[in-house]
Amino acid sequence: MENLCGSYGSHIFSDKVMQTRLPKDIYTSMKHCAREGTALGRDVANVVASAMKEWAMELGATHFCHWFQPLTGITAEKHDSFISPDGNGAAIAEFSGKELVMGEPDASSFPSGGLRATFEARGYTAWDPTSWAFVKDETLYVPTVFFSHTGETLDKKTPLLRSIQALSTSALRILKLFGDTETRTVIPTVGAEQEYFLIDKEDYLARRDLRFCGRTLLGALPPKGQEMDDHYFGAIPSRIKEFMAHLDRACWQLGIPAKTEHNEVAPAQHELAPIFTRANISCDQNQLLMSLMQQIAAEHGFVCLLHEKPFAGVNGSGKHNNWSLSTDRGTNLLDPGATPYENLQFLLFLCAVITAVDEHADLLRISVASPGNDHRLGGNEAPPAIVSMFLGDELTDVLSSFENDSDYLTKARSTLEPGVSALPCILRDTTDRNRTSPFAFTGNKFEFRMLGASQSIADPNIMLNTMVSDVLDRFASVLEQTDDFDNTVHSLIKQTLVEHKRIIFNGDGYTDDWVKEAFMRGLPNFPTTVDCVPYLLKNDNVSLFERHGIYTKSELQARHDVILENYSKTIAIEAKTMLDMVRKEVLPGISAYMNHTAKAVSRTVAVMGEHVCTSQKALLQRLDEAYMQIDQLVNELQRQLQEETTRSENIYEIARIYRDGILPAMTALREKVDAVEPLLPNECLSYPTYDKLLFGIAQ
Repeated sequence: MENLCGSYGSHIFSDKVMQTRLPKDIYTSMKHCAREGTALGRDVANVVASAMKEWAMELGATHFCHWFQPLTGITAEKHDSFISPDGNGAAIAEFSGKELVMGEPDASSFPSGGLRATFEARGYTAWDPTSWAFVKDETLYVPTVFFSHTGETLDKKTPLLRSIQALSTSALRILKLFGDTETRTVIPTVGAEQEYFLIDKEDYLARRDLRFCGRTLLGALPPKGQEMDDHYFGAIPSRIKEFMAHLDRACWQLGIPAKTEHNEVAPAQHELAPIFTRANISCDQNQLLMSLMQQIAAEHGFVCLLHEKPFAGVNGSGKHNNWSLSTDRGTNLLDPGATPYENLQFLLFLCAVITAVDEHADLLRISVASPGNDHRLGGNEAPPAIVSMFLGDELTDVLSSFENDSDYLTKARSTLEPGVSALPCILRDTTDRNRTSPFAFTGNKFEFRMLGASQSIADPNIMLNTMVSDVLDRFASVLEQTDDFDNTVHSLIKQTLVEHKRIIFNGDGYTDDWVKEAFMRGLPNFPTTVDCVPYLLKNDNVSLFERHGIYTKSELQARHDVILENYSKTIAIEAKTMLDMVRKEVLPGISAYMNHTAKAVSRTVAVMGEHVCTSQKALLQRLDEAYMQIDQLVNELQRQLQEETTRSENIYEIARIYRDGILPAMTALREKVDAVEPLLPNECLSYPTYDKLLFGIAQ
């Protein structure tokens, strides 16, 4: 236990490390920066850089890199060595405050949505001192922001930091009105549960679709899938357990609080859940976690698939974003306490979230939009594409009492008695959980369940922080003008229910009835990325982000363009990969089997006459028809790729063509290929089938 706990955080430049290695005044400056956002001077940076270098080199680091999060959705890094020639044929190790604070990577090759022309190459990275530096693979990683020569943000971290600052400022206005004058900062906290698949590396390398697209584009379902519910929380196979143990150790060294791991619903699917931490650090840690998963999986002969829907017909992978608000003194502002009806401060913050989610459901949907996630949302495995909130019976009743000006009768918690005298009685929660809800209250936090497994958690948290900040400011402006504080708070709670209770839904979000009811309530339904992304540039949304200093209009336009461009490029790659697989693997496989069968039939007929081999002849006829149909669909998909997608230069129209033309053509082609696959022997297919991919890992 001592070694386990002693190694935790050993590779991060943590508060504990800073306290022991920095002079007291420098350490104090760093603490103020992390907690309150105060700027650091160059003199402080020089001292921190020197201490950081010595610490990193003791852990074996030879290089440092500025680690940033461009609009690709993954991380980027530029490495430089500590070595500096001394002019006498020798070298010294150097790392200055200037090198710590700022770097200059090429900005022209990252997505910018038109903010940067190709020839405009200069970009800057700047140290984020509110997130921990860490050592991995003999390199000191310095978390940084990334922006252009003209000052536009080209990353996901900068707007996240801005939204955190805005939310803290707005929340402090509310807390002050409730008499809290000691809290200096309000911190959004996040814990991101991560789902993923593990398959054997040799199977991955044998499939072009997995290598190029991260998901299978072809594949018939095996005889057994997930219908027996025997994989979920089942015994973890020994090879997987070894991978998980390795991943845990790596996470703990880097201060990632990996806590819970288990088999998920689909075969070959698993989940890791960390303990929550500050939103900015949680975002960095989740990006690092995904990288570690893929790196460590390779060391164990696996490939980690993070695509939202790698296998058709079985559950895809999501990422649950557990979001809450805490003060720098450790108070959870979304904790209802023992008597939520009397906790006006909690109820006001709760109402701010309700209002924000109802007013800006479009932004939450946009924050999880991707071509991969479009395959997952709305199925009986993930929340629907309609944003709603689950509060549970108790909180719903509490709020209804405010709306109706009636007394709330507290419900005592009951116990569950197993009926066996040796077993303990279990205290029953006052409300159940709802796994079908996109945005569910789960005790003292909200679980936003719509995120896709591969995406950065920065975007949804930027949206949440900004829109809740905006509502808190409106509430504060009302309360700051009143002489009757408690009654005004009651009025705001009642007003929230009257105007926004349509967003609250505690039922089954998977049913068709809910889709109809949501329409009657006036809730937006955006089935695809192409449906929702244009709303990012809606005037109200642009004003929201500009009002709080999160994005300029041009930065929003850039992100709008990047999402749509990525959508079209992703589907184009998938379509080309599908054509390649069908032409080079599927059709030759059908031909080979037909040729083999035809020769066998010919030999048998020659001996026994034309009346034999009726079934084999019918099979040949069926395969011949399938070959022709598949060939026709291949030609149609190729034609659409060449003709349809070049008829417009408007990025929205191009994305719409991919959605309405290319995707249906791919679906039609897949259906024909998947129908013929069970007719072919395994040796006629050059790629592993679903049964091998999903059930190939031995215990």
